[in-house]
Amino acid sequence: MIVLEGGHTDHKAISNTIPISHLSNREPEINIHDPNDQNLIQGFNGDMSLQDMYNKEGDFDDEDDSDWEPLEKHLTIVKWFCVNCTMVNVDGAFYCHMCGEHKDSGILRHGFLASSSEEADSIQNASLKQNGKSEASCSKTLAPHKSTAVGFDDRMLLHSEVERKSLPHPERPDRLRAIAASLATAGIFPGRCQPISAREITREELQMIHSHENIESVELTSQHVASYFTPDTYANKDSALAARLAAGLCADLASAIYSGRAKNGFALVRPPGHHAGVRQAMGFCLHNNAAIAASAAQAAGAKKVLIVDWDVHHGNGTQEIFEQNKTVLYISLHRHEGGKFYPGTGAAHEVGSMGGEGYCVNVPWSRGGVGDNDYIFAFQHIVLPIADAFAPDITIISAGFDAARGDPLGCCDVTPAGYAQMTKMLSSLSNGKLLVILEGGYNLRSISSSATSVIKVLLGEKPESMLENVVPSRSGLQTVLEVLSIQSNFWPTVGPVFSELQSRWGSYIFQEIKKRKRSRFVVPIWWKMGRKKFLHHILTEQQLRFNSKRRKKILWL
Repeated sequence: MIVLEGGHTDHKAISNTIPISHLSNREPEINIHDPNDQNLIQGFNGDMSLQDMYNKEGDFDDEDDSDWEPLEKHLTIVKWFCVNCTMVNVDGAFYCHMCGEHKDSGILRHGFLASSSEEADSIQNASLKQNGKSEASCSKTLAPHKSTAVGFDDRMLLHSEVERKSLPHPERPDRLRAIAASLATAGIFPGRCQPISAREITREELQMIHSHENIESVELTSQHVASYFTPDTYANKDSALAARLAAGLCADLASAIYSGRAKNGFALVRPPGHHAGVRQAMGFCLHNNAAIAASAAQAAGAKKVLIVDWDVHHGNGTQEIFEQNKTVLYISLHRHEGGKFYPGTGAAHEVGSMGGEGYCVNVPWSRGGVGDNDYIFAFQHIVLPIADAFAPDITIISAGFDAARGDPLGCCDVTPAGYAQMTKMLSSLSNGKLLVILEGGYNLRSISSSATSVIKVLLGEKPESMLENVVPSRSGLQTVLEVLSIQSNFWPTVGPVFSELQSRWGSYIFQEIKKRKRSRFVVPIWWKMGRKKFLHHILTEQQLRFNSKRRKKILWL
């Protein structure tokens, strides 16, 4: 762990403090058992952390623009950061160049129900209407029995990055503020959900999941103004408290749901947890909230626990913790791209070990832009068949919303309706005993609208739309077939599914080509141009506009 007493150390100096190892063939070789593995600490390929990916902002071309300069060497650039996605914008623009959010957006006051194109006090009133009445007013007349529990504590907002950098850290307190504002504006929470008071997790409970090394390193951060576990995983003096509260809420929610004191629940918590392994904190995560919840459910009497992780990044920490455990089934759907996407783990052939083979199921997408169709298709043909065969006593969702449309890290295309449908499908398991735990998600509008849609399903509402006769993309189908071919060795129930899909390969490809002609994934201009070039493009236009106005004024005089 690196300690920054002053709190304003250069980010590059931090990176240089941690030794980085490179492999000769540039392929990831990550051993999730080895706490000293620097490839694991630094990120996939040992080259790029999750924060590094974020800071690149889609600089996907190989062209070197290091010699780029503005139009005038001494031109002062005034900039503002988008409250929704944190991307930098130049002064004079009122809308974010990436997500289109207004400079003075009211998303932190009203959540996603605030207009994205107007200033802070504007609300999309149409979204608040339900049968002619606002949801907020309707919530007052609900029966006193509340079956959906929500865990939240504003002390988790104290966890924030102290060090000043070129961009705000994507894992920021505003993530919880935006979701809480959305739920409050819609009258969902407080109102229709049962609040769960927070408590700090005990050391004994943490020791069921984490090593003494992990627990002590997190606790040590409370003695310092700022510290870093990895270049992208920060802590301040309040972070250990926030992590204990998040873990305590998840443990209590799991216990309450399994025992029947709550039908289901949503843990509105941070810091996230699914990258935190037995020994290491990494990937914005300090303690593994989902693993702690699973342990608490088993302490309450659950024999078998299912964890479904739909965060866009693989939950390497959760897999490490349970990969030899046959009482916990871990299923993860994530971008992988042959190990080139953070954290590099989660290939289809990673199935568990030492008697736990088949109890890790990885669905590794081979590209970005994956949307509702591929996720729902994978749920229909992999997740639900295997989960039904496992027959869990409680289901836990590691619900990262960074695969959502508009997320700056995930760059995928899952909609709130897609998340709602996946939640509905999982609610058929475990007699409805379902706990949803917030993980990632860094576009405030995407994360708040998606979380609200999920909670509405927990409350018993039907998803706004349900996809039927889903046709996957070609790459999505290939991924599903690869997973089925491997998992059929451990779960006989998916053998016939695999055979059926193989026989229908041709028809799926034909339908996918027709669908692609109707709708194509549009790549944002800043992906193609890179950050510096895009800024140069904006400044050039502004300078030309300014010169034009100046010439007109001189001619008029």
